[in-house]
Amino acid sequence: MKLERATVSDIQTLLEIEKTTIGLKLYSGYFNEKEVEEYVKNSIVYLIKNDDDIVGSISYDVIDANHADISGLVIKPEFQKQGFGRKAMELLLEKLKDYKKLSLVVHPDNHARKLYESFGFIIESRKENFFGDGEPRIVMVKPSSTLN
Repeated sequence: MKLERATVSDIQTLLEIEKTTIGLKLYSGYFNEKEVEEYVKNSIVYLIKNDDDIVGSISYDVIDANHADISGLVIKPEFQKQGFGRKAMELLLEKLKDYKKLSLVVHPDNHARKLYESFGFIIESRKENFFGDGEPRIVMVKPSSTLN
């Protein structure tokens, strides 16, 4: 399995991945080409590839020289529960190892929360209606003592 940097030529592929989350209150995705184009231009986005299959996407935003925010992790439904999310997080965290602070935002009921906790992320705060979708989110951070 590998992470391959996405470009604007991957907009349709990313849109297809994001659309697998439509209707889920646990994930606030991008649902049109313009949103996905902005996402690719403003974030560092990777396609998660297993052999010839694109199984999902993972991304982060650089907040500053010391802080990166993991902004997305989506595994297509047909590839879930096969360890791809865990492996993608391992690969991404290796890329982010030089940042002093890592953060992410997740719905409190999203099963990915357990995955993040297994990598040492802890709850920093809870925000109601964080994405304007009426759903709460928790902000998680990885303490600097667990970054390496």
